[in-house]
Amino acid sequence: MTFDDAFTKALIARVSQTVIAHAEELTRLDQAIGDGDHGINMKRGFEAVLGEADSLAAKPLPEALKAAGMQLVMKVGGASGPLYGTLFMTLGKELPEAPDLEDAEKALGAAISAVMARGKSKAGQKTMLDVLVPVHERLSAGGEDLLFELSDAADSAAEATVPMKAEKGRASFLGDRSIGHMDPGARSSALILRAVCQAIGECR
Repeated sequence: MTFDDAFTKALIARVSQTVIAHAEELTRLDQAIGDGDHGINMKRGFEAVLGEADSLAAKPLPEALKAAGMQLVMKVGGASGPLYGTLFMTLGKELPEAPDLEDAEKALGAAISAVMARGKSKAGQKTMLDVLVPVHERLSAGGEDLLFELSDAADSAAEATVPMKAEKGRASFLGDRSIGHMDPGARSSALILRAVCQAIGECR
């Protein structure tokens, strides 16, 4: 596929519009076990990214991702801003202008490590990492229907946070009461990953 400005703009639009459209759902999830502002904050951040779609699309893909990450740090706020900002900025730092599957696998691995360091967290603690890590594992395995399988893996991983006990973030203060609720960060990560796969599939 061609990684041109049309692809970058389509990617930005698909991801941003997906997060914005699911803001109320993310807010409801966060009201159950967090501050209740995850959807509002993510919507604000991705509205800012979407508003810069034309200027971001004029940049090479790595630079566009880094710039989008900076927007998320500045606009999202809370814990999610630095974490999602770190994710996008590290992807931009690690990806070449025209990445292949191996490049994507390595870049996502580096981005996950950066998020772990930023959040002082790991998979299994009911966070966005519980989606990012299994999706990275699935990406590493490859396969013919990879885009569909990555999307399904992301959704399944988010669902798998429901029976988990939160060990990080505000949800951890609830102890056992955090069990039975999907982690909002895991859900937003799943939404973003599915949107990325859709954008790639549509532009191939």
